[in-house]
Amino acid sequence: MKKIKFMDCSFRDGFQSCLGARVKTDDFLPALEAAVKAGINYIEIGGGARFQSLYFYCQEDAFDMMDRCREVVGPDVNLQTLARGVNVVGLSSQSSDIIELHAKLFKKHGITTIRNFDALNDVRNLTASGKYITQYGLKHQATVTMMGLAPNLHESYAHTPKFYIDRLKEILESGLAFDSLAFKDASGTSTPQTVYETIKMAREVLDAEFKGDNRKDIQFHTHDTAGMAVSCNMAAIEAGADTIDLAMSPLSGGTCEADILVMYQRLRGTEYTLDIDPEKILAAEKVFEQCMDKYFMPPESMQVSPKIIFSPMPGGALTANTQMMRDNNCLDKYDKCIEEMREVVAKGGFGTSVTPVSQFYFQQAFSNAMQGRWKVIDKNGYGKMVLGYFGKTPVAPDPEIVKLASEQLGLEPTTEAVVDINNRNPKLGIKYNTELLEKAGLPVTEENIFIVAACGEKGLNFLKGDRPMGIRYKEAAAPKSAGKSNGAYTATVNGKNVAVQLNAAGDAYTATVNGKSFTVKVAEGTVAPAAAAAPAASGDAVPLPSPLPGTVVKIAVAEGDEVAEGDVILVIEAMKMETEIKAPKAGIVREISVTQSQVVAAGDTLAMIEEK
Repeated sequence: MKKIKFMDCSFRDGFQSCLGARVKTDDFLPALEAAVKAGINYIEIGGGARFQSLYFYCQEDAFDMMDRCREVVGPDVNLQTLARGVNVVGLSSQSSDIIELHAKLFKKHGITTIRNFDALNDVRNLTASGKYITQYGLKHQATVTMMGLAPNLHESYAHTPKFYIDRLKEILESGLAFDSLAFKDASGTSTPQTVYETIKMAREVLDAEFKGDNRKDIQFHTHDTAGMAVSCNMAAIEAGADTIDLAMSPLSGGTCEADILVMYQRLRGTEYTLDIDPEKILAAEKVFEQCMDKYFMPPESMQVSPKIIFSPMPGGALTANTQMMRDNNCLDKYDKCIEEMREVVAKGGFGTSVTPVSQFYFQQAFSNAMQGRWKVIDKNGYGKMVLGYFGKTPVAPDPEIVKLASEQLGLEPTTEAVVDINNRNPKLGIKYNTELLEKAGLPVTEENIFIVAACGEKGLNFLKGDRPMGIRYKEAAAPKSAGKSNGAYTATVNGKNVAVQLNAAGDAYTATVNGKSFTVKVAEGTVAPAAAAAPAASGDAVPLPSPLPGTVVKIAVAEGDEVAEGDVILVIEAMKMETEIKAPKAGIVREISVTQSQVVAAGDTLAMIEEK
């Protein structure tokens, strides 16, 4: 009987797929300890969105989290993290020195293995990052990313078994050193037949290349979002996979991986088995359920969604996006975004829907849904992707979309390797991020350099002490005067709208007010006095409405400033995408109606401008 190995993804992908990656370290360490006591010795612990989310939402340091996890599991457990090729752990690609620093620091902070993937399957991106993973003594898991195409999309090459095996052969031809090979389907939309054919051919290719003690394990990763995780895992096993990715309750199934015990049950009576004591796993799951009990579990994270086969939204991105839509009070637009994704995927060149490309897809779909189809091309993600600045897409993007992107971004298409472009960029790299730290009067450490490089301005703000709380807990008894069940409110203070997010935490609440977090107690039945009405603007001034919901991240002008048509008035961030709001005509800014970090809805007045 063949023993199938597995990696427990609960403590990275489980958090990301079910809770938007927003989980406190103190809350899950008892479950991590229980998992190790149950015999689990291969655990995914970080990387991907779990790096940025700790700084953005959890008021924690990712390197400290990794150190504490290593301390709990001991020296022998294989702790794995996820890296996005030249993007390492962010949405933006990096220069060589930051990519190298990533490998150096993750080794320093207790990581054993790094799964290295590229959403476009551009092998140049894998080699640029993989060499450093090996150089610093980490185990390197090279990865081919997979997804299924929507039923009505007729693409003869991309995301077929031949396409995936061609990428494997390209990895071998590149000379890239790796310890194991993974096939990663983040959306869970590949068919079992595609999985079987791909892994069967991959097993033959690898066995011909690596013999005896050099044999390479094949690992398969999928999600249950479309309800096919168990069948796809079984197809992978029958085709020759050595290891599969699983998770523990309460985060298993739905947008996450299949449950360890469910897969154990599926293998009973076959020639395969998981080498576990099911009673011990059950006990560990009970501990995990207790640890996660206070967290708000989005209902969509526990559902099988037939929509996903039409628009391959990864489990790890789905709840992160719905959480952000909740934060911006626009969750009602989710279905429209999913509808838009199908065209966005096809016209973007069929890159795999996994971070960062899945986020590029969703951002563009969100823009199309809110501002009109292809009216605005996302300049940092989707636009740069179709122009080649994240690598080569599996097939050529739609020429009309490429033209629109080039015009709106002011960039020419490129076929140059991403890392070569980034190495020439003076606003990337160790030197630039060191200067940012020095200018802010912050300690210059390798960890701080990497935090700022990977997290941008939010990382810098975290190091300065600006650490907003964005975790969603189950709500305790809400104040009777609240009027909403989701904890998001708009208060009026001195005529200005103020965004307030209340998260219940025992007897108190964490109140996030325009991006700043406070611990407060709400007196039941208390009603605040009404604020004074805002002063009326000049009769000649016209409102500048917000074209989409989001958070004000920058105000570029002051009241009284004279602006020309097309000048940037402010910047709104929605779904990790920044949208510049520009003056429709020349005039004078008579009123700024919002504050920085304020959450606004589509149609809210942002400013009043008196036309000249």
